[in-house]
This record gives sequence, structure tokens and C-alpha cells, in this order.
Amino acid sequence: MKGLLLLSGGFDSPVAGYLMKKQSVEVLAVHFSSKLVTDEESEKKSRQLAEKLGFKKFFVVDISQQLIKISKEANHRLYFVLMKRLMYRLAEKIAERERCDFLITGENLAQVSSQTLQNLSVIDKSVKMTVMRPLLGLDKEEIIKISREINTFEISKGPEHCDALGPAHPITKAKLEEVLKEEAALSGLL
Repeated sequence: MKGLLLLSGGFDSPVAGYLMKKQSVEVLAVHFSSKLVTDEESEKKSRQLAEKLGFKKFFVVDISQQLIKISKEANHRLYFVLMKRLMYRLAEKIAERERCDFLITGENLAQVSSQTLQNLSVIDKSVKMTVMRPLLGLDKEEIIKISREINTFEISKGPEHCDALGPAHPITKAKLEEVLKEEAALSGLL
């Protein structure tokens, strides 16, 4: 089996990739860069994590322009849901090209924002491919503990800037119809 991991420079996604690799899954990784909005630090951390954990391939996709467009033109409270749906679609294209069986994410229900059950359901509807979430039931302390055990903690620590354009109060119960309407208005996003 082969899976494509959506890899950020934070704690969660490398642990998710590690757990899937431990289950004999061949893990490839993609990092979605927003270097025009933040900097290249997250990309550098992701590359280091992919190398440390022995992921087979590492891809970088710069989505800075799309994120700027979403933040300026869409309902700002839906920013994180729209961002994740964009990432999933782009990841699915890479996964299909690389003959992956599924996508892998570090999402878990202990988090806020896009990682509520209802939002995850809306996000999943952006792709046909199965999305594996090995951390779904873990809390942050458990994830941090594993990151220390696998020696990714030091690379992952430090600020993450994925929310640089996001709202202070993101929607936690997105409605698919509303999200589809916003995406339709963002013509040319994909």
C-alpha cells in the first residue's frame, strides 16, 4: 500500500506519517508552501522531517496565491475549510499520478477550526480518494510524546504560520452548500 501524506512542519503530520509507515505503508509526502505569505521555514522543516522519517518522495506545491485569493474574496470564516479542500484536491492529483491508494493527514478531533467532525466531512467531499487520519482520536499531549520518541520534536517545534491569513473565529460547522458556493465564486482557483 502507498499513501501520500500532507506534511506540514508541525507536530501532527510527521507523527501520522510515521504511524502509517509503521503499518508497512509506503509514505510519500507533499508540503503546501505559503512562502509569499509567511517564509520558507515550514518548507525547510517539512523537508527535514520527510528525510528523517524516510518518506519515499517529497513534493512541494506553492499555494500562496490561492490562499491570498481565498482570504480576500471568500467568506473569511470558511478560510480553513476552503484551504484544506484546495490542499486535498491538489494532493489527490499527485497521489493519482504516483499511484497512491489514499491520502494521509495529521488531523485529529482534539483540535479546533477545520478539524471538527462536521468540517472534516465537508473537506473530505472535495476528493474521491480515501483520507486516512491515524491521529483522529489522539490528543496533543499524546502526539507530542510520540514526536519526542521518534525524534521529530526538535524539528517540529516553533511557530507554525499556516493560520497567518486565517480568521480569529473560524467556522466550526461548515455547510457543504455554502462552501460549494464560495468555491464557485473563486473561479480559477484550481
